[in-house]
Parts: sequence; C-alpha cells; structure tokens
Amino acid sequence: MSIGVTRGVALRGITGRVVDVECHSGQGLPTFEIGGLPDTALRQAPQRVRAAAIAAGHSLNQRQLTINLSPASIPKHGTSFDLGIAVAALTACEVLPAATVRPIVHLAELGLDGRLRHVTGILPAVLAAQEAGCTQVVVAPSDVAEAGLVDGITVSTAATLEDLVDGYRSLAKGEPPPPASVPPEHVAASEGRHLDLADVSGQHEARAALTLAAAGGHHLLLNGPPGSGKTMLAERLVTILPPLTREQALESLAVRSLLGAVPAGIDLAPPFVAPHHSASVPSLVGGGTAAVLPGAVSQAHHGVLFLDEAAEFAGSALQALRQPLESGEVVVARARERVSYPARVQLVLAANPCPCGEGFGKGLNCRCRPTERRAYAARLSGPLMDRMDIQVQVPKVSLADLREDPPDSSEAVAARVMQARSAQAARWPADRWQLNSHVPGPVLRRAPWRLPSATTRLLDRALELGQVTLRGYDRVLRLAWSSADLHGRTIPSVDDVGLALMYRTQGAVAA
Repeated sequence: MSIGVTRGVALRGITGRVVDVECHSGQGLPTFEIGGLPDTALRQAPQRVRAAAIAAGHSLNQRQLTINLSPASIPKHGTSFDLGIAVAALTACEVLPAATVRPIVHLAELGLDGRLRHVTGILPAVLAAQEAGCTQVVVAPSDVAEAGLVDGITVSTAATLEDLVDGYRSLAKGEPPPPASVPPEHVAASEGRHLDLADVSGQHEARAALTLAAAGGHHLLLNGPPGSGKTMLAERLVTILPPLTREQALESLAVRSLLGAVPAGIDLAPPFVAPHHSASVPSLVGGGTAAVLPGAVSQAHHGVLFLDEAAEFAGSALQALRQPLESGEVVVARARERVSYPARVQLVLAANPCPCGEGFGKGLNCRCRPTERRAYAARLSGPLMDRMDIQVQVPKVSLADLREDPPDSSEAVAARVMQARSAQAARWPADRWQLNSHVPGPVLRRAPWRLPSATTRLLDRALELGQVTLRGYDRVLRLAWSSADLHGRTIPSVDDVGLALMYRTQGAVAA
C-alpha cells in the first residue's frame, strides 16, 4: 500500500479553499475512482490522467487507484484538478518523491498527449493558495502570467507531464528546476482611455451630474431623446474615476478570471461593462446550470455597469439588480451550494422618454399614445428608481452648444474628483467605508454627522409630503456630502442639500 498527497484548490465563486489531493494505490483489480463530491468534468479525469501518464512513460492501467479530494464535503468543479490527481497517482506509484510534491499546489488540465492546458479561475485559485500559506504553484505555460500577478508565490510550469516528472526528479536530487518564465508585471493599457469628456458638446447639467456621481460613487439615470449624448456621457464616466488600487484590481480581475478573460498585466482602470438589453437574469446577476458563473454586475466590480436602453431590459432582470445595489454582492443559492460574488458597482441607466423617443419638452413630435408612455415609464419600477441617486434630463444638443469652447477635459475633471475622494478618505474609517455612497443612512442621521435642521429643511419637508422615501432621504444626504466635498466644503450647506434633492426628484417629475 502506498499513498501520494499533493494540493489543489476548490473554488466557490471567487473564494477558494486548498484541497488535499490524496491517492491510494493498493492491490486488486485495476480501477481508478474519485471521491470528494466531483462534478461531471472531474469524474472524467481518470481517462485524461491515464492517457497523459502513458504519454509520460508511466502506465497506470494495472493499478488500483483511489483518489480522495479532502475535505470531501466541499463540491469540486472543473478540470483544474487533473494535474494534481496525476501527480498524486504517480507519487503513490513511487514515481515521484512524496516529500517534494506534497506542499505544492497543482492547477492545470491534462491533454491526452500529456500537455498542461489552460483552466479558468487561476487568479482566484492562486490567491486562495497564498492566503492558505502555500508558497509554490504549478500551472500551464499559458497561465504563468496570470498566476504571477500574486505576490509571494513561486510560479512553476512545464510543457508536458513528462517534463514535470523530470523536473521533480531533478529537484529530489538537489538540482534546482528551471524557473517559469514570468514576464515583469506591468499595467495593461485601458481600452477606454482614448475617450475624453471634452468630446461631449453642451450638456452642462449632465456633465455636472456625471462629475458628482464620480465624486461619491453614486448611481445615475440619464433620461433624454436619442442622439442627445447619453451613451457618450456614460462611456466617459470611467475616464474621470480614480485608478483602482492593486487590491481592487486583483478583486476585479479574479472575477474575470472565472470567465477566462484576464489581461497580461494588472489593469488599474475601473472596468466598464455594458450588456445588451436582451440580457437574461443569469447573464446580468450571475448563475447558470452546470456552473454558477458571475454576471455583468460582478464583472463590473469596482467599476461602472451601464444599461443602455434600460426600459428595454426584461423587468425580472432589472428587479434582480435591486439587492446587489444595496449589499454590494450577489448571492446565488442552489440546492447543494451557495455562491457569492462581489458587485460593488456604479449603475448608470440611459433611457428614452417614450417608445418613439420624441416625448421631451412639449412633445409635439411624439407619436406615442398616453397609455404607451405610461407603460414605457413603468418598466423602470419605483423600487429601482428609488436606488438611483441622480436622475438628470439630457436634452438635444443645439447649434449653439456645438459652437461653444471645448469643455473641461477628463484629466481636469478627474483631478477634482480625486480631491473630493481624498476628503472622503480622510473623513470615513478606511476599514468600513470608502465613499459617501457606502455610508449607512443612520450614521448620517446621528451625531456627529447629523446636519442642522435649518440645512435639511427642504429635505425634511419632502419626506413629510411623501416626495422621497426614507431610503431616498438617506441617499440625498449622501449626495449632499459628495457635493460639499466636490466644492471644498467640510460640511454640506443648504445649497448642497437643495442640489441633491433636485437631482433626486427631477427625474420623477419629468416622468
């Protein structure tokens, strides 16, 4: 009897747990069984491992092999355990040195010819290994760059299982294995950095609303006719947001890693995700049948989620966004597991005033019946609109707007946004809240952050008249603090509260 042990990682969402891959080699009929709640792809690993081992010159066909993925109570998904199973099996067959392979994490799929192949989720898996105290991982050659983004981990690779076996044998003899070719870390170029807010002609109120939204991380609704520049404004929001920290960038990349979309370097630009209006609920918030994958709201973590033609989205998809907007995470529950993904985003909605798009101003060119206009407006439900901090009208651009001097560039506006965010960082505890939009309402309504009654008089009156809900009341307070930070004030004034209340209610009045 012989036992071989190495390590793998079981992912649940973007969190992972290091798993011991154990192999028992005993006497009896040739078998190859896997235990520990494997999924369908993992149950097919014996065929791949056997063929890869033969290609490496070590047959497992005459062995009775039992694989256990411990702890066995955690569901295991995917093909990333292939390499770990092969290494544990060869160790149990006394091909590899047991002490050498035991502490190393193996993450790769095996081809029938023994090649190490790419798997998704490398970044969150390596992050989980780092948190568990592991110091070395072995991945496929195509995953070396992604694994190398994590500090404190030695990344090794091999082209084939045979090369890996030779490397471990050399290591057991005291010879150092060839290091993996990890490219130097760099900041990936952002696809949206060529955009500039100066490209938007006119729209002074919308530009001011965009700046205020960026300063405090507030959700934004742009309502206006087609061609008024709503999409241009939304696309340029990321150009005035501060760059992500390294930790935030890794969190965002970990979500994208599960979908197999990770750049060669760390992209410090906030992500911008704009799904089509035909998107389903699982594609928007996450889910699926075979595997629970992150949706668009999680892919936009620490960035902007833009829903163009918001009224055309399915009502169920829009309603599914309500909980993530409040909690900052998506929780997908299944019969045997519960998966959570981060979803701290800025939501930007763009909508037309009516189906034909001409129902603005006096609406003389509008061809829609009143019932059609009411039904169209009702697609954006009250509970969802109650979560939109800023609701601004975007009128058509006039000839005078085109002849104006170029407005401030994204660089100039971004400097003002950075100054406002620095004030928020100095005010709020860094381990609890980062932006005004993250601060709970009760905190702002109690000492020492409670504003004088003379400052909130208009807001208090709006609450009494039912013009705003209690949630809306708190969101107006958050927006007022962002306005004060943007204008260099240490405490919101009556004008800040009035401006925040105007942005809160003008969309409802227009609708």
